[in-house]
Amino acid sequence: MSARRLLADAARRLADAGVESPRVDAELLLAAVLGVSRAGLLTAGEVPADVAHRFAGLLEQRAARVPLQHLTGTAPFRHLKLAVGPGVFVPRPETELIAGWVLDRIAGLEAPTVVDLGSGSGAIALSVAHEHPGARVVAVERDAGAIEWTRHNAAARAAAGDTPVDVRPGDMTDPGLLSELDGTVDVVVSNPPYVPEGARLPREVADHDPPLALWGGPDGLDVVRGLVRTAARLLRPGGWLGIEHADQQGGSLPALVRSAGGWAEVADHPDLAGRPRYTTARLDRQ
Repeated sequence: MSARRLLADAARRLADAGVESPRVDAELLLAAVLGVSRAGLLTAGEVPADVAHRFAGLLEQRAARVPLQHLTGTAPFRHLKLAVGPGVFVPRPETELIAGWVLDRIAGLEAPTVVDLGSGSGAIALSVAHEHPGARVVAVERDAGAIEWTRHNAAARAAAGDTPVDVRPGDMTDPGLLSELDGTVDVVVSNPPYVPEGARLPREVADHDPPLALWGGPDGLDVVRGLVRTAARLLRPGGWLGIEHADQQGGSLPALVRSAGGWAEVADHPDLAGRPRYTTARLDRQ
């Protein structure tokens, strides 16, 4: 069957299953099994029967709402392609914004120290190391399954020539976490678990993302409260904190940071769709 016909049928199948971007997902799956880029599909002709069979199997899994990135094995993030799969939170495009904010904060520093708390796939930490080779980056992950993905991606990026990232097991709310760095860190950044209890999530998220990466207590901010205390201890005076959050937390999370005391320039920032997405603040302690 021709690639064009396969894609048309696949897009209809995924649309009927309620997949949000059926045509794009069908193209990415077919490109993956053919071993070409998505643009390479433009010149694809007849698809061999064995390839079409593998494509049909992936299509059925995607229709059952297995995340696209689990099926392709990778997730793009800024300038990187990260390995992902069961046991790790799939990085989202909106998180690229807070990674860019970190890079803006350290742009004028020759050897800044950045700590990424709850690193997961390592998306933020590895992007910082890739785009600011002079940075010392520490990635902390609590989940025993997820940290294997952090380590895998960190090793792959180091092998590609990026500055190595220091991957550590640990809980971002632990009062003793990274105590040797107290008062020396330039930026603490986190995409923490922030989903409120009882929230309805897409099946791709609810069924496949690790619970430790999702749930943040009744208001979604239980972990964030401990995170703010950890950041205040780690940061140097004038250092910066950035925290991603849910759409509905654009008021509550900045209020939490302000109420903790010791923070200045507390601000919230929208994503490209205009939705509240992450809060930043500068440590005001002398």
